[in-house]
Amino acid sequence: MNLALLIPVLPLIGFIINGLFGKNLSKSSVGLIGSGAILGAFICTVVVFVSFVSGGSAATTVKAFDWLVIGDTTLSFSFFVDQLSLIMMSLVTGVGFLIHVYSVGYMHDDENYNRFFAYLNLFVFFMLLLVMGDNYLVLFTGWEGVGFCSYLLIGFWYKTPDYNDAAKKAFIMNRIGDLGFILGLFVMFSEFGSLQFTEVFADAAQYSEGNPAILGITILLFIGATGKSAQLPLFTWLPDAMAGPTPVSALIHAATMVTAGIYLIVRSHILFNLAPETMCIIAWVGAITALVAATIAVVQNDIKKVLAYSTVSQLGMIFIALGVGAYTSSMFHLLTHAFFKALLFLGAGSVIHAMSGEQDIRKMGGLKKALPLTHITFVIGCIAIAGIPPFSGFFSKDEMLAHIFNDSPALWVVASATSALTAFYMFRLYFLTFSNGFRGTDHQKHHLHESPSSMTTPLVVLAVLAAFGGVLGLPLELFGLEHGHFLQNFLGLEDSSFDLSHETEIFLMLGAVALAVASWLLAKRIYKEKQTLPAENVTGIQKLFVGKYFLDEVYEKVIIRPFQLLGNALYIFIEERVIDPVVNAFGTLSVKKGNFVKQLQQGNTGFYIFGIVAGVVLILVANLIWFR
Repeated sequence: MNLALLIPVLPLIGFIINGLFGKNLSKSSVGLIGSGAILGAFICTVVVFVSFVSGGSAATTVKAFDWLVIGDTTLSFSFFVDQLSLIMMSLVTGVGFLIHVYSVGYMHDDENYNRFFAYLNLFVFFMLLLVMGDNYLVLFTGWEGVGFCSYLLIGFWYKTPDYNDAAKKAFIMNRIGDLGFILGLFVMFSEFGSLQFTEVFADAAQYSEGNPAILGITILLFIGATGKSAQLPLFTWLPDAMAGPTPVSALIHAATMVTAGIYLIVRSHILFNLAPETMCIIAWVGAITALVAATIAVVQNDIKKVLAYSTVSQLGMIFIALGVGAYTSSMFHLLTHAFFKALLFLGAGSVIHAMSGEQDIRKMGGLKKALPLTHITFVIGCIAIAGIPPFSGFFSKDEMLAHIFNDSPALWVVASATSALTAFYMFRLYFLTFSNGFRGTDHQKHHLHESPSSMTTPLVVLAVLAAFGGVLGLPLELFGLEHGHFLQNFLGLEDSSFDLSHETEIFLMLGAVALAVASWLLAKRIYKEKQTLPAENVTGIQKLFVGKYFLDEVYEKVIIRPFQLLGNALYIFIEERVIDPVVNAFGTLSVKKGNFVKQLQQGNTGFYIFGIVAGVVLILVANLIWFR
């Protein structure tokens, strides 16, 4: 298991080499080093995975060094290798490697090619710390690291002011969530005297359900999760983060960073099981987020922003499942979502690449002939996310919906409506992009071409995963094995009880598929057969959706502007009238004192003789008085 230490080190080495020496290397060397570092980490992960399974699947702690000593408590910089961390490590390094390979072609003409790969490698390093840490402090280090790297990558093209604003918005909104997280760690350490997973969870098992300390800790941890995993009220940063290069969108906002909040809750599920009030909050926050984001996605015309709001919505669906205690189903959908959403983002990047940077789907159309491979893989991604069998999204989404119905029919209604909207807006996106005639310029039409193999190969691999990833959720009874499915038996999480009959499960499954197919056909009718284009000016409820529920405007008026007014008032009445005068007084006093003292150094010999005589007289007088 010591090989586990090498897994995060390899991306760090890639970051150092490309960061320090990349400008002196060829682009092919930079791409090879950046991608090779992640490939090496993935290979090491596979070896550790196989060793773990063959060795009896016993969780292992791999210590690097002692980090902090607080009284009698020693926190080490160590990694925890168990089923959950191995799944996340495989996801981060596997999908991360494909995105690095894709970036070789997508970013080839960028002048800061080496800087981009350095940032990507650094991001993967911190993400691995997050999922491998054996205590909350190492997890939090990775948590803050990926937040910092997201700021660097979202604002990668920093010469454009809007991109800088998007990066700052993401950084600041995540800091709000992170404040909740770190406060939760303070309360946790105060309550348990440790931040070590095994010690905290063992002590928590002695607590009764509804304990106030556990309730406080879980709510604070959930606040942290709402920032990283883009839930209300902190989700508005993620759509703006599309300012970054498309591979960044795929890596950060589809497959890895936004899953950090989900991982935190699943890792801490022993604590959350003891706080039913927190679980209820998680479920309903997820439900509202899922539905709000889905309705906004329906009216988006930027190809990447459709996918961004889709990501927020899908994460909301996962949070509903987390809130009802369906941890295995949540992890299952986290995996399949990473496959098909990374595929869709990279497919969107291939379209943007062919369209000379154009992202408005109203100016596309008819691209399936010019981009045959991108078209096929994009269709697979759309079918998978829509939850249509036999692709992966069907299995994971159906399992989540069944667990949600088992716990709360009201939440199931919201989740089902979100699922139907997902199928509609994804096929709306597909038909407007790939069907009917081309609506772009002659220049764009002349330059339409399929992406290079460095970009299409990852698309094909991700399409295969999106299509067949659902096998992880096939019942093992089909193969004559034990009950449950592979992921359920491997993870061994303490899910909530599930007691639906097979008839009810089949009814729910058929209903979900019928809704998805109906949404597909509706989108086909409107956008392919009628060839309807989204209107420039909208009215009614669509105006609310296009305005994104005016959340940014509300935040501007309710939070930002009052704080700006408070800051201006404090500046006028405190800084200008109190602090500045006091500081200036010290400065003025120093100047006057200096002017006086400098008279002692005026270069007049007579003055110096007088000073010596005066000094001698003072000394004599002082001695007479002292010895009197």
